[in-house]
Amino acid sequence: MSTDSPPINLTHHFLIAMPGLDDEKFKRSVVYLCEHSERGALGLIINKPSDMDMKGLFDKVDLPLSRADLALQPVLQGGPVHTERGFVLHESMRPFDPSPPDEDNCTESEIEDKGVYASTMAIPGGLEMTTSRDVLEALSSGAGPRKLLVSLGYAAWGQGQLESEIAENSWLTVGADPEVIFDTPIEQRYERALALLGLQAWMLSPDAGHA
Repeated sequence: MSTDSPPINLTHHFLIAMPGLDDEKFKRSVVYLCEHSERGALGLIINKPSDMDMKGLFDKVDLPLSRADLALQPVLQGGPVHTERGFVLHESMRPFDPSPPDEDNCTESEIEDKGVYASTMAIPGGLEMTTSRDVLEALSSGAGPRKLLVSLGYAAWGQGQLESEIAENSWLTVGADPEVIFDTPIEQRYERALALLGLQAWMLSPDAGHA
């Protein structure tokens, strides 16, 4: 990447591991990028299940799980950072307000923050990532977001690190499709993410270029 290239923003994009990426944590992985800026990037691996399902997770945090649709859903290995912490990626829970905010009578934080949960990152593209326990409590009572995945840990890159890995052909990039995240079986997500680029796994080689 040349020094005068404009910065790229891959927030709400998938990173798709190339065959040459043989790090066991990321091999054949699809990473959903929740945040990407000049300071670095943060994402969740969406296709590596752990050995725990949602029922087991709720038992571990001493909450009942009233959502039968979620009981057998695997908890994912979201990445190698903070693997003891849970991260919930879900559809937006922000209430729809048809009237624009009255910016003359609202503070900037009041305009920006209409989140339902205590600690939620709003991701451009319509998704949110919540790290506070209240989202689990909502699910415990039978409420909460309809579409979600839960991961333990996340993936992170420092300043310029992800850009370097992309330049080295470690990753393909493509705009994220929530259907791949929430409606596609885990074992099919790698192929489905590739299909967004019109590719199949057999077409790739460790020396292929990136999108």
